[in-house]
Amino acid sequence: MYAIAVRLLADRASAEDVVQDAWMRAIARLESFRWESALRTWLCGFVVNGCRERWRGPAWIEIEDAAGVQPPADLRVDLERAVAALPPGARTVLLLHDVYGHTHEEIASLLGVEPGTSKSQLSRARAAVRARLGKEGVL
Repeated sequence: MYAIAVRLLADRASAEDVVQDAWMRAIARLESFRWESALRTWLCGFVVNGCRERWRGPAWIEIEDAAGVQPPADLRVDLERAVAALPPGARTVLLLHDVYGHTHEEIASLLGVEPGTSKSQLSRARAAVRARLGKEGVL
């Protein structure tokens, strides 16, 4: 849960707060869990929703486009920056699908969207990361 929050928010302190809030919410609602999905998916939903609340809140600052700034040579740093520069929704879908292995149906359930929306967000996110890296063969 913490890893998802850190990747979605790109801020460890905020991620810790979101995970703590997610645990508190999950514990309070544990009796209502219906086992229609994996427990992992249900718990991640609390984290994703907490991150979405942070993005909508007044304290969220969008990452500015670093056009003209030369990225470091290290591909991992470049990739992390490219992912961090994605809009929150696209970043969420990319991380949930490609990093954490959720299906489009699970992502749709977590985000309250249709699976097709998840698929199109993933496609756009991958294209944006490729464009930012300047490498069509990546992802």
